[in-house]
Amino acid sequence: MALDVLSVGPLYQGPDLNRIRMTAEPSKLPAFLLKSSVPSKTKLTTIETKRIMSVLDETIYKAELATLLSYAASRSEGLEGMLGEDVMEAVREHEDLCQAFLYKVSCLQEEERQLQEEEEFEDETWFRDRLLSIQLRKSHFLPLRQQIRESTRNVLRLLLSNPQGAKLLQMQRLGRSAEAQTFIDSLMELRGFLFEKLLTSPMEAREKAQFIQDITKRNKRNQEVIDALENELAESMKTRDAEVEKENFVIQELKNHLHQVLRFSENSLLRTKQESEKQQKADYRASQARAAKIQQEVLHLRSQFHNLLMENREAEQALRKKKYKVETEIENWIQKYDIEMGEKQDEYEELDIIHKEEKAQLEELKQRYNALVEEFAQIREEREIISKKKMEAEQELTRMMRAATLIQAVWKGYLVRSMLKSRRKRGKGKGKDKEKGKGKGKGKK
Repeated sequence: MALDVLSVGPLYQGPDLNRIRMTAEPSKLPAFLLKSSVPSKTKLTTIETKRIMSVLDETIYKAELATLLSYAASRSEGLEGMLGEDVMEAVREHEDLCQAFLYKVSCLQEEERQLQEEEEFEDETWFRDRLLSIQLRKSHFLPLRQQIRESTRNVLRLLLSNPQGAKLLQMQRLGRSAEAQTFIDSLMELRGFLFEKLLTSPMEAREKAQFIQDITKRNKRNQEVIDALENELAESMKTRDAEVEKENFVIQELKNHLHQVLRFSENSLLRTKQESEKQQKADYRASQARAAKIQQEVLHLRSQFHNLLMENREAEQALRKKKYKVETEIENWIQKYDIEMGEKQDEYEELDIIHKEEKAQLEELKQRYNALVEEFAQIREEREIISKKKMEAEQELTRMMRAATLIQAVWKGYLVRSMLKSRRKRGKGKGKDKEKGKGKGKGKK
């Protein structure tokens, strides 16, 4: 949404000399009162908070670039070599779209102003037709606004693909308007507030709320004391006014007395004036003699000045020679410094190239590592699936073995009971035969 607002701003924006300061003013509260408002953490620890701050930082960076597009359009000749032809071409297209949009908006506002002046004819047909045409023209602004949004996104994409050019454009801060700078400062203030909010834990938030309640109560008590003091001050002001009235009366009496004294002092002033004129004539004659003496002293001092001037000129020549010698040595040292710094710059460029190559290798290794991590995750999932199937098969085998054991135990019990029943039947048959044999023997006896 910030880009939607900034993309239709004025194309020329003068330097902002009254920008809001980015640094916070030092607090005037005591240190023991500020302890409860300062978070205990100084860095973000969770990934979510870091992502939130990174999104906000990226938004601020894009807003800073978008607010300088109008300045880049007005300085296209000077910035074309730094930003590149493709970027400047996109900026010019964005400038044309914005100029067209602003022209249409100004024409539409002028027509609306004329219609407002002619509100007495609002019942006329031509008035309604003009009002309808204005509404239709307003609806035609939507495609143009969409083109401006797309143009802004395109310019930002080109600038982000050219970090060096974006950095050079970001350094042109004086080209940003006061409204845009205020918007950027508000975003920075929002970042600071959000950063502090993310660092603050729920316990610290409750402590802060309790601290604010205590301050409110203390402020209420102080206000009561202030009210009492104001009442005392009002009473003392009344007393003072009465005293001032008395003093004014005394002053008036003193003024009357002074007026009478002035009347009586006029004669003495006249006598004093005559005496002062006589004294002035005597002083004039004495000053004439003193001036002649001073003139002689001035001539003597001029001769001394001329002698000192000649001596100082000789000393100045010697110092000039010494200065020339020192300047020559300084130039030699500067040339030597330039040569050494050129060698250091070449060494730095070589190290920078090596660093970029190693960074590219690191990115390639990170991609390989990510691919291996994905393969490892797939293999681990497959192993978990196989282990689950194996456990299910073992559980099924255990359940079947338990069922077979139970069936065998039931079958063995059945066989044992059937054998016992058959043995019991046989035992009963033998017992009956024995009883019959005993009865026959007793009958024979």
